[in-house]
Amino acid sequence: MDKLREKIVAAPDSSGVYLMKDRSGDVIYVGKAKSLVKRLNSYLNKGLAAKTAALMSHACDIEYRICQNESMALLLEASLIRQYKPKYNVSLRDDKSFPYVKITNEEFPALFITRKVKDDGARYLGPYTDAKLLKEALKIIRHSFPYRSCKTLPKKACLYWRIKLSPASCIGKIICRDYAKTIESICLILEGKVDDLIRSLTAQLKIKSGELKFEEAAKIRDRIKALSSINQNQAGNYSPEELEDLKGLLGLDRIPERIEAFDISNISGKEACGSMVSFYRGRPDRNNYRRFRIKTVSGVDDYAMIREVVRRRYRRLAEEKLPLPDLVLIDGGKAHLAVAAIELGQLGLRPDMVSIAKDRENIYTNDRLDPIKLDADTPALNLIRRVRDEAHRFAVAYHHILRRKKIIGK
Repeated sequence: MDKLREKIVAAPDSSGVYLMKDRSGDVIYVGKAKSLVKRLNSYLNKGLAAKTAALMSHACDIEYRICQNESMALLLEASLIRQYKPKYNVSLRDDKSFPYVKITNEEFPALFITRKVKDDGARYLGPYTDAKLLKEALKIIRHSFPYRSCKTLPKKACLYWRIKLSPASCIGKIICRDYAKTIESICLILEGKVDDLIRSLTAQLKIKSGELKFEEAAKIRDRIKALSSINQNQAGNYSPEELEDLKGLLGLDRIPERIEAFDISNISGKEACGSMVSFYRGRPDRNNYRRFRIKTVSGVDDYAMIREVVRRRYRRLAEEKLPLPDLVLIDGGKAHLAVAAIELGQLGLRPDMVSIAKDRENIYTNDRLDPIKLDADTPALNLIRRVRDEAHRFAVAYHHILRRKKIIGK
C-alpha cells in the first residue's frame, strides 16, 4: 500500500487514464480523470463506497498515462478496457446504455454516435463512458479526418463540406479507396492505436516527399502534427513502468529520465539531414529538439552522417561540461551504434547508448554481441518505439523542408 500511495501522491495534475493493478500485476480497473492527482487522491479518503473499497483492497500498484484533454482520455480509457477487460469495469462492459460510435456498412460509410447496437453489419466502437466527451473527441478528429455524418447520402453537398468537415462523397469529391483509408485512420484513433497511425503516415510522408508531391505531403504532415497533439499521451506516456522496465532491461544505474534519440533522413544522399529529439520522463520535450543539416558528408553514407550529427550535438556539452542524457538512442543497427559510440569516445564521453533496428526492432547495446529481442507489448519496447518514431518523424519533416526550399530556389 505504501508503494501505491507514493505513486498516487506523485501523480501529475493533468488529464489522463490510470490503471489499477493487483499483486500479480494484472489490471483490475481502468479509469479516466480530468486531473489525475485529484482523482487518484480521492481513493485515499475514508468512507469509500463499497465497490471502491473492494477495489482498493486488491490494488497494489498503479500506472497513469497523460492525455491532451479529458475527451482524449475517454478514448484511451475505452480502448484499455477492451484490451484488459478489468474485473472492476464489468458494469461498463455489460451495460448497453453507454454510447458507441457506429460506422455504417456502405460504400461511403457514415459515422455517428448511437446507444443501440444492432446486428446490421455496421462496425461499433465502444462503449464509452461519457457522450459529451465523445462528441468533443469526434469534433477534434474530424478537423484532420473529415467524414460523412449524414445517415442518408444527400444529392448535393452540405454545409459540412464547405467548412471542410466532410469529404462530400455525395458529389464525388473523394474516391472510395481514399475514404476507406480515412475511416480506418479514425478507427485506429478510437481504438487507441495512434502510434500505429503516426508510424504509417510518417512512412507515407517520406514516399510523397521523395516523389516531390509536396501538396499531398503537406496534408500528411499536418495530420501527423494534429495526431501528435491529440495523442500527447501515446506519443509520450508518463509511465513509470516503462522507465523502470527500460532501466532493468539495460542494467542502467538509474532510471533514464532524459533520453535523446537520433535519426538521419535523405534520398540518395540529397538534402541529407539529421534530427535529435529529447524525451523527459517518457514525454517529448520539444524545446530541446535539434535539427542538423549534414555539412561534411557527400553521397549515401548513413554511418558518417550519424557520426557528424552526434559529434555536433555533444561537442559543446563536452567542452562546457554540461550534463549528458541518461540514455542515447540511435535509429539503426549494431554498426550505427558502434560509430556513434566511437565518436562520443573521441570526445571523452561514454553515456549509456542503445540502437533499434527498423526491420525486427531488435535492441543493440555496446556490451552485448547479440541483440535484445523483446515481445511486442514489452513496456520498454513501447517507450523505445515512441522515441524512435518521433525522431524519424522530425527528421523526415526537416528533410521535406530542405527539398521544398531547393525546388523553390530553382
